[in-house]
Amino acid sequence: MVDQHEAGQAIRDWFQTLERSVRQIDYPTMRRHLAPDVLSFGTRADVVSGLDALVANQWSGVWPNIRDFTIDFEQLHWGASGELAWGIAPWHSTGFHPDGAPFSRPGRATVIFECRQGQWLATHTHFSLFPGTPQTSHGPRG
Repeated sequence: MVDQHEAGQAIRDWFQTLERSVRQIDYPTMRRHLAPDVLSFGTRADVVSGLDALVANQWSGVWPNIRDFTIDFEQLHWGASGELAWGIAPWHSTGFHPDGAPFSRPGRATVIFECRQGQWLATHTHFSLFPGTPQTSHGPRG
């Protein structure tokens, strides 16, 4: 039987690691928290299969072009049963128009986890922007 407190802490820790990793553009740290066979949807990628494809087709096209990525931990919800768990949370970041002008870039995340060899790894991630949010961030200028 899964320890609910332990699972909840692992999910919270995962989202905290995500927040730090996006802010620092630290792919290696975040990679350690996802399964190699992860399946994902994103704000940039339609469907990606595998960790290398996720980094290449989603993370590397977004993380360097946004700032202030923040998880809303007050609205983090999760559940766990057996070796599976899930977590959902809204997030916010700052995006940039082609001229470098900033805009609010809110979204939400759904993550499915599997406990593999004692570690909760993300096996599925889905990040989407709130309706009406510009789809592309061009990064700050200067």
